[in-house]
Amino acid sequence: MFEQLALSKLVVSAASTMSPLATEAVAEATDEIAFGTLIIGLLGGLAIFLFGMDQMTDGLKVVAGERLRSILQRLTSNRWTGLATGAGVTAVIQSSSVTTVLVVGFITSGLMTLEQSLGIIMGANIGTTVTAQIVSLNVTKYALLLVAAGFAMTFVAKRSNRAAQGAVVMGLGLVFFGMVVMGDAMAPLRTYPPFIEAMATMERPIIGIVIGAAFTALVQSSSATTGIVIVLASQGLLSPEAGIALILGANVGTSATALLAAIGKPREALRAAVAHTFFNVAGVLLWVFFIGQLAAFVGFLGGGTAREIANAHTTFNLVNAFLFIGFTKQIAALVQRVVPDRSAADEAKVKVKYLDKSLLDTPPLALDRARLELLRMADRVRTMLAEILPAILTGNRDDLVAIQRADDEVDELHGYIIRYLGHIGQNQMSEASSEELVNLMEATNNLEAIGDLIETNLVSLGFARIEESLVVSAPTRKVLREYLATVQEALDFAMVALTQKNESAAQQVEAMKKEVKSLERAASLHEAERLMVDAPNRVALYRFEVDVLANLKRIFYFSRRIARLAIPSDQRSSL
Repeated sequence: MFEQLALSKLVVSAASTMSPLATEAVAEATDEIAFGTLIIGLLGGLAIFLFGMDQMTDGLKVVAGERLRSILQRLTSNRWTGLATGAGVTAVIQSSSVTTVLVVGFITSGLMTLEQSLGIIMGANIGTTVTAQIVSLNVTKYALLLVAAGFAMTFVAKRSNRAAQGAVVMGLGLVFFGMVVMGDAMAPLRTYPPFIEAMATMERPIIGIVIGAAFTALVQSSSATTGIVIVLASQGLLSPEAGIALILGANVGTSATALLAAIGKPREALRAAVAHTFFNVAGVLLWVFFIGQLAAFVGFLGGGTAREIANAHTTFNLVNAFLFIGFTKQIAALVQRVVPDRSAADEAKVKVKYLDKSLLDTPPLALDRARLELLRMADRVRTMLAEILPAILTGNRDDLVAIQRADDEVDELHGYIIRYLGHIGQNQMSEASSEELVNLMEATNNLEAIGDLIETNLVSLGFARIEESLVVSAPTRKVLREYLATVQEALDFAMVALTQKNESAAQQVEAMKKEVKSLERAASLHEAERLMVDAPNRVALYRFEVDVLANLKRIFYFSRRIARLAIPSDQRSSL
């Protein structure tokens, strides 16, 4: 509002010094601009541009998403390969936030340290500059051809991957078409003195950076800022210095958006966002006094104002990455001091650690997060299984109640995971992702069934043992412990098979079926011998011990069902 008033005063002041003829020309230029039409064209073009970016990004996620995790995990052995990998992956999917979320998953699962992740985050900044390079290309005349070709590919596609490729092509066409619409809408402003004066003020670095940051934070898209800056530059409305200042501001604005989005997430996510913000803000502070020199450098490279601004954006992020890459250890230490670990009490309140709603539109990556959360659920079930036998054989009521409470957490995690998987299922997915979704749902239900067996059946047997004052003999306790150890091993192998897609581990569980049957026969023989012993409560003890064995056997078969999910569906029937 105040800026508009200042601009109005500037126009009045300028008009008062003009000749009557010049004043009349300005009035005619002002009257000729239909601001309503201009604003509609600008907003409509921006909407088409952003929609195209979303289409292109979503399509790229489907096409490349299933390989992203393995690529990032394999190629991050040191900071330089991390930098290159982060840049490459982000350039492909055009989403630094997805790259960052993947990195957070690696950190939280212990596959990567924060220090190792910093190279990938810096590389992601470089990868995002590909957007500016794409939109600066003077290929807008092919926009509608790309839209038509992409639509045709999507319309006739029979496979989800082919349809996603069509969405990428159509999205790119919409990006270019949105630029055409915005450019045509703003063309009259080339002769509108107040707007020309306003664009001139952008050459003052602080003003340009603040406006670029504010606009990016408002629309939550640095791509939107980049697109408008490139369009303004291609219309001759923006100098390289002003465009560079706005692009620097966009870097600050996008990191602020990421920082706000990380609030309330796991500490690793917040640390990654803080590190991203540190790089961007520190980088802008380094360059703010050298915008003129940067403009001169890209001007030497040539290509027109739009290309110069795109090249400045890439140069800025490249140089920053090479400046900061040698200080990852110090930066990681600083970030960990700024964002310390939560207290034990706070951690206990966190129910979900890995499920990230921002990844729901990228099914392969969201499924990875569901798998990590499933491992957390499995850890709780495994703990319950390890504690149940001592509790029901020699424990007290408090021990049994503690196991019941542990199952409440398992039930909560089951609900969270199933709902998350349900949301993933609402998206377009490849056949492989669809099969994995079904497998994870089945595994989650099987794990919950194991928890219920422990919490309901075995805990009830423990309470009955206490009420009836039953004392299980040492030989029988040994038999039950051996049986339980085999069941625990089966569950461990099953989770390895499912979460690591390890067919060998699944086959090991299948092979354990003979061992379990052998243990079952030995236990039955032992129970028959014990039944003939003259001892108090012999029948009640026999019934109790047989019921414990029966429930452990059921847990083994649920574990086996989980393991079988790692075996291709066409091979399961032969097992």
